[in-house]
Amino acid sequence: MTDTLTEEPAETPGAKSRETAAHTRSLVDKLWSYCDVLRDAGVPAIDYVEQLTYLLFLKMMDEQEKKLARRGRPHRTLPPGIDWDTLASKKGGDLKEYYERVLEELGRRPGMFRLIFLGAQNKIQATGLLERLIKDLIGKIQWSKEGVDVKGDAYEELLSRSASDVKSGAGQYFTPRPLIRAMVDCVQPTPEDTIVDPACGTGGFLLLANEYLRREHPMESLNPDQRNRLIHGWAFRGVELVRGTARLAAMNMLTHGVIPDEHQEIIEVGDALLAEPKVRASLVLANPPFGQKSAITVVGEDGKAVKDEAVYASRDFWVTTKNKQLNFVQHIAKLLKIDGRAAVVLPDNVLFEGGAGETIRRRLLKEYDVHTLLRLPTGIFYAGGVKANVLFFERRRPSDRPWTSKLWVYDFRTGESFTLKQRPLRREHLQDFVDCYLPGKPRGERVETDRFKAFTYDELIARDKVNLDISWQQDGGDDKSAEHSPEEIARSIAADLRTALTQIEAIAAALTTNGQAEPSH
Repeated sequence: MTDTLTEEPAETPGAKSRETAAHTRSLVDKLWSYCDVLRDAGVPAIDYVEQLTYLLFLKMMDEQEKKLARRGRPHRTLPPGIDWDTLASKKGGDLKEYYERVLEELGRRPGMFRLIFLGAQNKIQATGLLERLIKDLIGKIQWSKEGVDVKGDAYEELLSRSASDVKSGAGQYFTPRPLIRAMVDCVQPTPEDTIVDPACGTGGFLLLANEYLRREHPMESLNPDQRNRLIHGWAFRGVELVRGTARLAAMNMLTHGVIPDEHQEIIEVGDALLAEPKVRASLVLANPPFGQKSAITVVGEDGKAVKDEAVYASRDFWVTTKNKQLNFVQHIAKLLKIDGRAAVVLPDNVLFEGGAGETIRRRLLKEYDVHTLLRLPTGIFYAGGVKANVLFFERRRPSDRPWTSKLWVYDFRTGESFTLKQRPLRREHLQDFVDCYLPGKPRGERVETDRFKAFTYDELIARDKVNLDISWQQDGGDDKSAEHSPEEIARSIAADLRTALTQIEAIAAALTTNGQAEPSH
């Protein structure tokens, strides 16, 4: 789609005027105003954003075709008989029938069309509501005149609002953007990087890596290949299991000015654990799913297999486990090129779980440079009661000596309390961590603080089960613990219960695995 949706490069993100921000909020409020109406008609918030995706894509494509025609460069991308004017001219049952035919026809097209429209369904069965949405909302906005910043920020805000719809479960696909920004600021993507997210959700990591690149490396400073890597998305690759979420990620990239070529798919639909990666990554940014069990079985170097719905035989993996989080750690480790780097959100159990967890941690510390761990507080994710961390590590060439020399742990959990509404996480809350991380500088220049401490390889290996769930601070009387609301206390209790349940499940899984792998005595 090189000739169809080209736009001027985005202006420096972060330097948006107040007028632009106000206009974005106004646009989001206008788009979101229909959500409550459709929710009353039985359409959940996430489905509403999906329907908006179809219509926004169609309208933007139609506008671009007309724009090219006015410039004397006609280029037809939409199939014959499909255009916005025809859709907007119809009423009642004819509108519904034509719209559903459009969705089906576009789903047969290759590339981005297939990704966004394959399996697309009209979930707005009330023809009056559908007509209002098309004519009074989408149709009255000239999207080609809106800048990349406005379209992209508006779409991201829609996804954020839909993620807060707890009943839909959409929050599991949405990582807090302030956290992603801090992670990206630490790893500092370059125009030469191949950036991969093997569980990309709505595409937040890829988008904010793209935002960082366009801010720190203006288009005029790049060579043609580097510009194409950004504009056409050659630098990015996402994998998402759920097609509906993948289409949201694809549209999210599109509204942010990443325009893939005709047959290129930046977002791949599938299970990243089930196939060999199509590309190797120089940078992995990810927040893998927090579910305990995988729907597959991995056969690792140990040769063990566990019966399940499907079998994935990969000798690349170090150990056999049904724990999806541990499998993603192994997958990401193997996904990296030599000298590639990763920043991955992981739940606490990955740091302390025995058995397969201990084996993976030992291998990771020895064969990779595992250099930084950020301990996160509860209350920042839409899934309540989640205790998580960000692990930073780099792949190195095989060596007899361990590559990890020091693991620097930043405790952002003790004495900190956040909620999604009363005290949401903001980027400035993580600035001290970023300052301690020293992006782009030798780690030998790091300095210990009350929250930031280094642990040597020998110290880590000597810990029981190589437990990396390290904490040295205690909540004191001068912190905010006395001010915790009942909601915050409940979240903390829920987090502890989740952690305990995870440990019990891990023990049960280990006992089951041992029972299948070894004969009874």
